[in-house]
Amino acid sequence: MSSTIAPDKLLTVVQLIPAMHAGGAERSALEISRALVQAGHRSVVISAGGRLVAQLQAEGGEHITLDIGRKSLLTLLRLGKLRRVLRQLRPDIVHARSRLPAWLGWWAMKGLSPRPHFITTVHGLNSPSRYSAILLRGERVVAVSQTLRDYVLSHYRWLEPGRVRVIPRGIDPEAFPYGHRADDGWKTSFFSEYPSLMGAPLLTLPARGTRLKGHHDAIELVADLKGRGIDTRLLLLGVIEPGREAYVAELNELIRARGVGAQVVLTPQRDDVRDIYAVSTLILQLSNQPESFGRTVVEALSLCRPVLGYAHGGVGELLAELYPAGRVPPGDRERLAERAAELLRVAPPIPLLHSYRLADMQQNTLALYREVAG
Repeated sequence: MSSTIAPDKLLTVVQLIPAMHAGGAERSALEISRALVQAGHRSVVISAGGRLVAQLQAEGGEHITLDIGRKSLLTLLRLGKLRRVLRQLRPDIVHARSRLPAWLGWWAMKGLSPRPHFITTVHGLNSPSRYSAILLRGERVVAVSQTLRDYVLSHYRWLEPGRVRVIPRGIDPEAFPYGHRADDGWKTSFFSEYPSLMGAPLLTLPARGTRLKGHHDAIELVADLKGRGIDTRLLLLGVIEPGREAYVAELNELIRARGVGAQVVLTPQRDDVRDIYAVSTLILQLSNQPESFGRTVVEALSLCRPVLGYAHGGVGELLAELYPAGRVPPGDRERLAERAAELLRVAPPIPLLHSYRLADMQQNTLALYREVAG
């Protein structure tokens, strides 16, 4: 779905982001690029590249490869090139989605005439600091949840509330249709690739390979359920990433130590997430730190799949509104196992989702662009 706003003026919008591999900020950049192109605007993303670039370009967006997100002093050497690129593009809006790219964009725009409008999105609950504060310097600051808006306003008292807009991320209900079932051909192929996932209820934790996502808790959950006589399988979807080899080795050691090697599978990112959700009995969201949103919660519930997650941050906000039965106190392993057992036995019904739609996010973001660009 795309924005239906008819443009009075065609805009050039540049989005700044570290890379286009995977993650909520990256997908939001891709989705806004698609909406811009479909509305007739010019969309340019500047990043170090990644697996989503091909889709970005196929949908009409442009990509300029420039590593503006690596935390290194060498990154400052790219400031001059970024300024030259912006001078050539003459964008109406520069939209920064991460702290270091935002700093580089802020400096690169100095001296440009006309100076682009500067918009920022706060995607995470970053530690309050002068470094993080750059994401509050936009003419408009987008927060992806009410939790996040409350967070930044409480930690940055100088921030005018009127500049902070809540635009939740959204999903396309056509991409995650209610009651979707994977076809037999896909199931045969998938379980042939991962035969150990057959034979018991499947728990899926979709999350990139970073410690805060709760992979350790998911492994412990499978072990705790096993101790209660409940056989399950666990898919850690998307945990295998370049540069995360040591973390994956750590997870494999925990799997071995807890005696659940036959029950747990680790995979890279996959493009068949919808079908994986559909064959899963429970979707897990166990981030050990509060997150700003929780896209996987909305995706799963849109498909009518139960979600079990820690009740803090944006995930807690979503579960309280959409699926209260899936809430568990953060870090409470005993309650997590109890609630998992309850949901595996009988999961409460899931109503059809009428909020958190991709089209709403796209329309509201494009309206914000129009607002600042006059």
